[in-house]
Amino acid sequence: MAASRRSFQPESMLTNLVMTLIGADQPGLVQLVAACVADHDGNWLESRMSHLGGQFAGIVRVEVLADRADKLMHALQQLEANGLRIIVQAEPGPAPKAGGALATLEIVGLDRPGILRGISAALAAHRVNVEELASECVSSPMGGGTLFQARATVLVPEKASLAALRADLEKIATDLMVDLKLQPRTGKP
Repeated sequence: MAASRRSFQPESMLTNLVMTLIGADQPGLVQLVAACVADHDGNWLESRMSHLGGQFAGIVRVEVLADRADKLMHALQQLEANGLRIIVQAEPGPAPKAGGALATLEIVGLDRPGILRGISAALAAHRVNVEELASECVSSPMGGGTLFQARATVLVPEKASLAALRADLEKIATDLMVDLKLQPRTGKP
């Protein structure tokens, strides 16, 4: 019934909410949030969630009727009683379309402090936006310590040179003793 009611609502009457979630990992946390969103006729649009160091952490974007947004935000705050801290931010409106090209960045090397700081500084210097980043430390297959691995999707602005960015990243990679790959992706941002 709720889905049919929502289908007749003009898109301008909808609000997008972006939330971050964190709490001690336990079964049922996603269900608590999903039920809360559904109970307020919200639509779960996208999310990224993970178990990190004994904690459950995630980001979620939902769509809800504008006149129900405040009630949904209040209900989500009440989930703190279940050990889940949620911070909700209403999107101010459609984001401006960013121009540029997507690229994939892969980093692998012996773990040490400062790898991500050096790489992210080069990205920022070229005005490259990190769209998505996943990293982890894993045991080296040859038993030689711990490897740091990262994979990112980045948006390289139209006016930036991918070759210049690659050169700067390769210099940093040499200094940090990591392997780095930067490849353009097909498709639009």
